[in-house]
Amino acid sequence: MRRAYDGPKRLIDFIGALALMVVTAPVTAVVALLVRRNLGSPVLFRQQRPGKDGEIFELVKFRSMTDVDPARGLVTDADRLTPFGQRLRSTSMDELPTLWNVVRGHMSLVGPRPLLVSYLDRYTPEQARRHEVRPGVTGLVQVSGRNALTWEDKFALDVEYVDRRSLRLDVSILVRTLLRVAKRDGIADAGGVTMAEFMGAGLGGRRA
Repeated sequence: MRRAYDGPKRLIDFIGALALMVVTAPVTAVVALLVRRNLGSPVLFRQQRPGKDGEIFELVKFRSMTDVDPARGLVTDADRLTPFGQRLRSTSMDELPTLWNVVRGHMSLVGPRPLLVSYLDRYTPEQARRHEVRPGVTGLVQVSGRNALTWEDKFALDVEYVDRRSLRLDVSILVRTLLRVAKRDGIADAGGVTMAEFMGAGLGGRRA
């Protein structure tokens, strides 16, 4: 039944993302201008990420950080994230260009978030099941605590989504995502700017 939903889900994703791109076009244009003014060029952040079945695609988002510049002390994410970038992330508007990834079929509106390519060989077989579906703009993790969760908890929720995926669950996640964005809840890891690097299940998912 879950696999039977994947066909209609792709159609819903395409129509939904295309409609959202049209509706949010004025906002997207304004955000692009603000990113250009505050952070300079390029306006977009591009990075290779693994999608369904581990296939690599290029994720596109608005930039929220300055470039790495050791001479100016801009090395870590905390150093590079500007107040403007923090506000952009807190509203999730940095994700607007990601709708293009959904239209192209790289991603879904709902699914496990696409992580780093370097994580692919660090997953346990169970954790790797998160790649059985297209990654999402939002997902079960994002409405269940986001970066306040441990990596193990997040991967367990990703696999739970793979097993339970349905139209009803997707609608519930989308509604809960809107509520969390309105509250600006769970954007960063406790005590940090972003979630700590996943080093592998045996290391607890934290930096050594």
